[in-house]
Amino acid sequence: MAARESAKRGRRRSGAGPVLLALGLSAGAVQAADGVFELGTVTVVGAPVKSQAAGEAVLGQEEIARYNADTVSDAARLLPGVSISRVGARNEEMIYVRGFDSRQVPVFVDGVPLYVPYDGYVDFGRFTTFDLAEIRVAKADASLLYGPNTLGGAINLVTRKPVKSFEGDARLGFGSGQTRKAAVNLGGNQDSWYYQIGASYLDADSFPLPSGFKDYKKQPTDTGSSRENAYRTDKRLSFKLGLTPNATDEYALGYVRQEGGKGNPVYTGTSTQKSAVRYWRWPYWDKDSLYFLSSTRIGSDSVLKARLYHDTYKNGLDMYKDASFTQHDPTSAYKDTSKGATIEWANYGLAGHELRFAAHYKVDEHDDTGKFYRDVTTSLVAEDTIALSDRWRLTLGASREKRDAKEVYHWPKGSTNATNGLARLGYALTQQGDEVYAVLSHKTRFPTIKDRYSARMGRALPNPDLRPEAANHFELGVSGQPWAGGKGQAAVFHSRVSDQIQTVVVPSGACGGTTCGQAQNVGRTRNQGLELSLAQQFSARWSANASYTYLQRTNLSNPSVTLVDTPRHRLFAAVRWLPGAQWELHATLEAEQGRRVNFDGAYRQLGGFGTAGVKAIYKPAKDFALDFGVDNLGDKWYELADGHPMPGRFWYVNGTYRF
Repeated sequence: MAARESAKRGRRRSGAGPVLLALGLSAGAVQAADGVFELGTVTVVGAPVKSQAAGEAVLGQEEIARYNADTVSDAARLLPGVSISRVGARNEEMIYVRGFDSRQVPVFVDGVPLYVPYDGYVDFGRFTTFDLAEIRVAKADASLLYGPNTLGGAINLVTRKPVKSFEGDARLGFGSGQTRKAAVNLGGNQDSWYYQIGASYLDADSFPLPSGFKDYKKQPTDTGSSRENAYRTDKRLSFKLGLTPNATDEYALGYVRQEGGKGNPVYTGTSTQKSAVRYWRWPYWDKDSLYFLSSTRIGSDSVLKARLYHDTYKNGLDMYKDASFTQHDPTSAYKDTSKGATIEWANYGLAGHELRFAAHYKVDEHDDTGKFYRDVTTSLVAEDTIALSDRWRLTLGASREKRDAKEVYHWPKGSTNATNGLARLGYALTQQGDEVYAVLSHKTRFPTIKDRYSARMGRALPNPDLRPEAANHFELGVSGQPWAGGKGQAAVFHSRVSDQIQTVVVPSGACGGTTCGQAQNVGRTRNQGLELSLAQQFSARWSANASYTYLQRTNLSNPSVTLVDTPRHRLFAAVRWLPGAQWELHATLEAEQGRRVNFDGAYRQLGGFGTAGVKAIYKPAKDFALDFGVDNLGDKWYELADGHPMPGRFWYVNGTYRF
């Protein structure tokens, strides 16, 4: 308890759409719903070919709140094909899409890339959902218009846009581990202009440990009922001002400020490696984003869109000597900056065609206490969506990309390029959106600054000439309404990755011995599997939904090296009951099996698990709601990373007022 209180004192600062679509149970996306910032979406289908939807799974604002998903990782796990992991050493929440990590499935906000330039990762636990309208996940058929690095897909966080002259909501919540949250969103649409303001605060001291938990270290740090050094604070302020001078044009300026801080719970497993036990804290994890988006109609057949952005990332790491958290090394501080622009031209003049051309320019800068790096990435994209007939639709795309190291501390510069391609053929089974489709695509990911230049604490050599990773995807699927009241989706997928970046031991005396590690393009892997999902409306009061993912990942180049951090089987299911006009009851089940992780230079398979949750929503008035819930009802001890237990039984209560 004393260590937990010390942790608190030591902190520097602290769509409403169909259930099927909102839960991503169909491969098809819909046109932007009311309250969704459509200018922030990337794959909006134009008038000539609206009969076919784009291939993005969509999770709406209403469902995000319904499942108490306060962070992007909590929300994304509801979608088929998506799993989360916890990187134990850094206490970061990671999202995997069909086995591809967040370097290979980059994240965007309103179409603007936001991943950290140095290593391509992002801690999804730092991004709250209170000001979002939608989360969109694209997979093998992710539009090339997103830009570079969408090897395994793309995640786009779409913010809100007001519909009424004045609207908003306020939320207040409490939960286990002294969890506290507060959020307010205000907006107004005055026909020719609009504004949107959001502010949120999410804070926790700890989280409850599950039943039967034991800390196996020789000197245990977690001997109570709550996880030590598991505090977090995340603040977020967002503002958007938009102009709509006529029915076709729109211009928006947005700003987002994030401030975060967190502790890293100490390893509790059976590893004998000294490096497994770390006493770390992040006194700050901050981000500033400024962006401008526009859409201008040119004549009757063309639209010109633009995105300009400037992002700054700052984070600091304090590494302590022991569990007293009283003495630490000098703060390890990083500062990264991204700035860039995208220009896109869409033309509808050719009958049955929606032609799009885009140019991307992005500058990534990394400052490691005076060691400066700068990359410039460019991309040219062409994409055409063709209405072959009333039912058949074909999308073809190609892009050419290049990354140049313009400035590098000490090491040689380098450059690389890549070509991407996409083909998607869909057949509309009905006019209601039922569809069968096939996808073929070739996608790439450029090596990051860390991939090419990190010396890994003197243990590795740089490799400025690393080539991009490449993946060939095939997907076959069907989505729609198989029977009355039911909507579902089924997809089989096969992805083969080549030139995957892996560390190889090479002869060298530069690392203090006879060998060094070096990142090289030697890996060949395969991800294949099955996704099934179904939503069923039984009656006006009863409904249910479920999604299942089977994922098999194989290391083709070196079968002795296991691919880790993703489950073989994953299931999410929910039941909803409306017993009366003022009440809504929910029950959820989440289960997985077959997750393997690194362990003492080898591997271990974590135990499979199933957790249940219940929730009641009470609406005493039209605009006010109270919800009470419990997650991990059975107090199950389970892990997503070795030695890092997930929360035990967790209760929460929230109040929401809409105006």
